[in-house]
Amino acid sequence: MRPIIKAEGVGKQYRIGAQTDTHATLRDALVGAVRSPLRWARRGGESFWALRDVGFEVQPGEVVGIIGRNGAGKSTLLKILSRVTEPTTGRIELYGRVSSLLEVGTGFHPELTGRENIFLNGAILGMGREEIRRKFDEIVAFAEIEQFLDTPVKRYSSGMYIRLAFAVAAHLESEILLVDEVLAVGDAQFQKKCLGKMSDISSVGRTVFLVSHSMASILRLCPRVILLDHGGVVADGNADLVTRVYLDTDTGMASERIWETPEAAPGNSVARLRAVRVRDEQGRVTDSFDIRKPIYVEVEYWNLQRALRTTAVIHFVNEDGTCLFASNDFNNLEWWNTPREPGLVRATCRVPGNFLAEGRISVLAAVCTYNPDIVQALERDAISFQVFDNSEGDGVRGTFTGTWPGVVRPMLDWQVAFEPREQTAWGGPR
Repeated sequence: MRPIIKAEGVGKQYRIGAQTDTHATLRDALVGAVRSPLRWARRGGESFWALRDVGFEVQPGEVVGIIGRNGAGKSTLLKILSRVTEPTTGRIELYGRVSSLLEVGTGFHPELTGRENIFLNGAILGMGREEIRRKFDEIVAFAEIEQFLDTPVKRYSSGMYIRLAFAVAAHLESEILLVDEVLAVGDAQFQKKCLGKMSDISSVGRTVFLVSHSMASILRLCPRVILLDHGGVVADGNADLVTRVYLDTDTGMASERIWETPEAAPGNSVARLRAVRVRDEQGRVTDSFDIRKPIYVEVEYWNLQRALRTTAVIHFVNEDGTCLFASNDFNNLEWWNTPREPGLVRATCRVPGNFLAEGRISVLAAVCTYNPDIVQALERDAISFQVFDNSEGDGVRGTFTGTWPGVVRPMLDWQVAFEPREQTAWGGPR
């Protein structure tokens, strides 16, 4: 069977800081070319390969997930597949019509209404006017924007934008659907609806490419997964195996992150991150925790000034992309009332045992100042760790071995009262 997508030696190079020429007229451009025929050779700029030597084949009807850390090349690959940009090296062969959803509101005109943008966006994606008419009611119903159909989309929220954009892209009868991480904008209910729609699309033989940081979505929808790292293919195959490679190695997130130089560290003239790590009770850096044991998350940062009161902030995020909770070091009142001086700050948050549910947890680390509220340094996927639950009967799950629901798993106190049956109103005497 001929593959519907074939990539051979695909690479994409960008130039960072390269200077570009602008000309008011064609005459100016021609005169500039005559005067400085070698100007491009002198322009330079640092080269950066977003993708390098990427190759794979996809058969019709396959559903393929693309995973990897930020900057791995996932979105660049989808842009090349959707013909938004051309590869620097290699070639892509596509044997079918492509619809893509790469950015919120792509193809929408802010001054036009939702109704008008359905026709505009559909035309951009290659739909004929009669095809759009046939699909119109279905698109509107899926997007759930009937009340705002004749409102200019510039007044839409980001969630309304994404619902409409996905509805148009998903209902285009294309052979290939490309979806980037934009579904993270929608609410949880709509994300489930989108995943259901993509599952329906694949069941009728259409090919789906999905970029996502949600391992739950990837595992639910994609039998096959491609893992990218630093622009190259690290693994390609069974979803369970490839996601495990991602989560269990440095290709995912490690349990410690250190920035060796201030220039490389997230931040600005107010504060810069130095390190983020997770430790156990013995102070050891580790990425695996028994659910019953406490977890210590440590954030080091350089406070570079006196004027603003800095504070460390962390968010805990599960594999579904759900923020479980956030915390910051001003919960320590003594530190909050301590004047800030330039220097290295080490803030440690203790998470008690029997609190987080089992699974992979990632940590967002930031340094913020307040009044006004400003994020001075931020690293979204700073570190990660695994919580496992084999508590052998003395944990929350007791001896139950099945799936335990919930995003957290606290050990809560219970009070239980008992009355003999003969004393109850409904039971009567034996």
